Amino acid sequence: MADVDINRIQKDMFIEYRGEPYRVLDYEHVKPGKGQAFVRVKAKNMLTGNVTEITFKASDRIPLADFEQVYATYSYADGESYYFMNTQTYDMLGVPADKLENESKFLKEGMEVIVFLYKGQPVGIELPKHVELKVVETEPAFKGDTQAGGTKPAKLETGAVIQVPFFVKEGDVVKVDTRTGSYVERVK
Repeated sequence: MADVDINRIQKDMFIEYRGEPYRVLDYEHVKPGKGQAFVRVKAKNMLTGNVTEITFKASDRIPLADFEQVYATYSYADGESYYFMNTQTYDMLGVPADKLENESKFLKEGMEVIVFLYKGQPVGIELPKHVELKVVETEPAFKGDTQAGGTKPAKLETGAVIQVPFFVKEGDVVKVDTRTGSYVERVK
């Protein structure tokens, strides 16, 4: 396993901390007036999904995690795992369902994602930042609703329920931000 100087840390780098893999979400180099400089790292544990802040001394070296990112296409789920086909090797990768609690509600057959492998084992995925999904169920808008603005719940083809503006109706295709689960715009 390779080590890296903490001062060379970058966003989206995979590091090993206390025996577990973390993805760097953000970092800040701090040089206080008194005392030693340090680096504050905001990182996501790739096994548990928890986000934490870790502080390192500026002189520290940290190990890089044995992590791989693979482009894959979503195929199907069997209740225990979600299966993705590696677009390079055509191998099937099974990601345990408990690792995709938030992502699964926006997964659609044929969608291209990044599968994260830790020591060769699938441990999670990254969805595209935005997905287009069809609205399958929502309340009709009433005259005057669209003037006032506001939102209503809408069920999407994947089963996810999001808040949409009153003018969105069943059959419309909407763009959704997968990081926040929020409506972006109506596409069709």
